[in-house]
Amino acid sequence: MTNNTQAPKGVDPVTFQVIKASLSGIVQEMQNSLFRTGYSTIIRESQDASCALLNAEGEVVSQHVVLPLHVGAFPACTAALLRTYRGTFQEGDAFLINHPYEGGSPHAPDMAVITPVFAQGRHVAFCATIAHKSDIGGPVPGSCFALAKEIFAEGLHLPALRYVRAGQVNAEIEYIIAANSRTPELVLGDIRGQLGSDRLGEQRIAELCAKYGQDQVLLCFDQLMRVSEASLREYIAQWPDGRFEAERALDNDGITLGNPVRIHVVVEKKGDRISFDYSGSADQTQGPANIRPPLVQASIVYCLICLTDPHVHINSGLLKVPDTTLREGSVLNPRFPASVNTYNPTVHAVVEATLDALAQMVPGRARGDGCGSRSIVIGGRSTRAGKGYVQYEIFGGGTGARPNKDGLSGACAHQSNSRIAAVEIIESEFPTLVKRFDLVRDSGGPGQFRGGLGIHREYENLAEARFNIRSTKHIYPALGVHGGQSGMPGKLTMKPGTKDEKVLPSRYSDYPLGEHDVFKLETPGGGGFGDPFKRDPRLVVSDVNEGYVSSAGAASDYGVVVLEKNGEWVLDEASTSEHRGART
Repeated sequence: MTNNTQAPKGVDPVTFQVIKASLSGIVQEMQNSLFRTGYSTIIRESQDASCALLNAEGEVVSQHVVLPLHVGAFPACTAALLRTYRGTFQEGDAFLINHPYEGGSPHAPDMAVITPVFAQGRHVAFCATIAHKSDIGGPVPGSCFALAKEIFAEGLHLPALRYVRAGQVNAEIEYIIAANSRTPELVLGDIRGQLGSDRLGEQRIAELCAKYGQDQVLLCFDQLMRVSEASLREYIAQWPDGRFEAERALDNDGITLGNPVRIHVVVEKKGDRISFDYSGSADQTQGPANIRPPLVQASIVYCLICLTDPHVHINSGLLKVPDTTLREGSVLNPRFPASVNTYNPTVHAVVEATLDALAQMVPGRARGDGCGSRSIVIGGRSTRAGKGYVQYEIFGGGTGARPNKDGLSGACAHQSNSRIAAVEIIESEFPTLVKRFDLVRDSGGPGQFRGGLGIHREYENLAEARFNIRSTKHIYPALGVHGGQSGMPGKLTMKPGTKDEKVLPSRYSDYPLGEHDVFKLETPGGGGFGDPFKRDPRLVVSDVNEGYVSSAGAASDYGVVVLEKNGEWVLDEASTSEHRGART
């Protein structure tokens, strides 16, 4: 790929590489600032936020990927800004937008703060951040209403608005946001943290232009996008031509619980051109399972990066590679005002269907499905401060096994690249007690390489509150590949072990929690890779000793018989040979 890294005319190769590295460093510095100044646990602990630099036309020049979907969201949000305010930007301006249809926010809680960058009086770029807000109104705490039938039930929506004019904050906008939130201090604090992160990026870009000259920096902006596009096309050109298809299913849309939602893709590849047609996917849903086209485009780019070069420079050049067809009125291209707030499970289905189709082209890169994504949101009145609170937590599970490695356990998969908040943080900030946090034994899909394990988290709620969940794969598990088996599905149980025990669906809103009510969440395991009976027996024995696999599961799933000896499990070689030979 060396022929695609040349510097543009007028910039020497060394300077080009220095500017490229500097842009990546600026975005990382912006993100460090954002995560360190976050008011909410969502940003400070879970890191549900991204930063990016864009050129003056709103194309991403550099994004240090935390959340891959935002490579599509940033340019869509900035395009809305340019439609309204082009030609009126001043130094010190800042803009807000969180509207999924006017811009590209995945859902309304993901609010973008975008600032124009000036160097010696010339508008040269934008700095942008997108970060999830704890609550922006709507019927339920956290604003992710699983029964929303239109976006008007999903909280406050802002089109592109000038939040700061020449350094002066528009206080009226802050009043409106605060009046619509159950947690106004957190929301405004996080917005101001985003603004501070953008200001840091502005300063660094101005310094870069002063050091190397505006013209050289802007030439590098354009060349970086050309290099990323050419590099990705060069990889694709090496793959066999053909037509490949795959599909996945969502549990439901949150309203029609008995109906799975189909995601279908046809991939056609010829030379360095590749197209993705999702027209066979389900119609737009009544519930909030829909996603907007910028997220589909970002999902495709994420999949292509996974199968090619994980170190490629992330920018809008990558978005120019795939040709995408989306049927209007479908779950992947809904008509306004279709609801979109529980979008992430749908994105996971898009990613896994797309990876499945691509793996038919490059079988050596196949992998089992992951756990999908989920979050719980609990809202009430704090027992300590007497103020409203929103406890928002993101959870992973098991990732899919790969051709030469087991999946990861207790991790977020694919584009849901956030962190699970620490128990100490949750218990110190919210009226809750985490009674149990461990891995779910036997939840990883059996295979020559095992899927990662899901997690078990059990809570005791310490005050009356309202509970919401947006999850997936409680019905349709993570699939295995090349003979690997599926992972264990997820499960949410309220008041377990009592006469009032109730299992909730994967999307649910406004369940009333009483004082000292207990609930437990078991997240899905990842799919396995390859025939489980080809797994090295020593690895199975190690899994049993670590508590990942039960002795019964070792025998039934892997054909490996273990015996307990001096408090440790050891391999029964004779019985294992007999057990595996019987199946053969």
